[in-house]
Amino acid sequence: MSLPFFYINEYDASSKELVLDEDTSRHAVQVLRMKEGEKLNLTDGKGNLITAEIAQAHKKHCLAEIKSKRTVSKTNRPITIGISLLKNASRLEWFFEKATEIGVSEIVPLICERTEKQKFRHDRIKQICISAMLQSQQCWLPVLHEPVEFDKLVSNISAAEKFIAHCEDAPKIRLSNKPANQSVIILIGPEGDFTPSEIELALKNNFMPVSMGQTRLRSETAGVVAAALLISL
Repeated sequence: MSLPFFYINEYDASSKELVLDEDTSRHAVQVLRMKEGEKLNLTDGKGNLITAEIAQAHKKHCLAEIKSKRTVSKTNRPITIGISLLKNASRLEWFFEKATEIGVSEIVPLICERTEKQKFRHDRIKQICISAMLQSQQCWLPVLHEPVEFDKLVSNISAAEKFIAHCEDAPKIRLSNKPANQSVIILIGPEGDFTPSEIELALKNNFMPVSMGQTRLRSETAGVVAAALLISL
């Protein structure tokens, strides 16, 4: 049976013990009923995996003694998804959860011409990503950016391969047929899609239009499909 897996915001690499925050302490001691001498895994979301043993099972500030630690390498190339903020917050949250489970490297919320809702609860989304990372037993948390305007991202991003998924009737390549061995970004639009001017701007900045199948997908579904396809290439 695998050890319980928890997130720590930061830790002193030279220390031999650490104190878990109140939420983690309560989960370990009260919910899982862990006792002194039991082991658990911890990660800071930056590739560090720490195995520790509970020294003091306090429900508010559990003390854990570090037994071992190692750095877990990333298993895939850097994948960034730029996705428009959505009117339905729960659908966007679902995307962030699934993209984290799949293993994307960075997520950039976009403000597009047709973006209807621009409020972004960064702390809530980060917690959703942390939970998804732990559930999927990963040690890398996606870099979560603040929302950025579409034109600013398109004009400044430096990924080796750049894709845009849109619904306009225009020549596209199938994303599943495009081998990608370097850093990559794909852009997903809002309800109503990108505007023609946004698509034109992306093409001028060397973004390649791609298709992900014959059906028209919701924005959050398209984001998850894109993540899964890029991970598998």
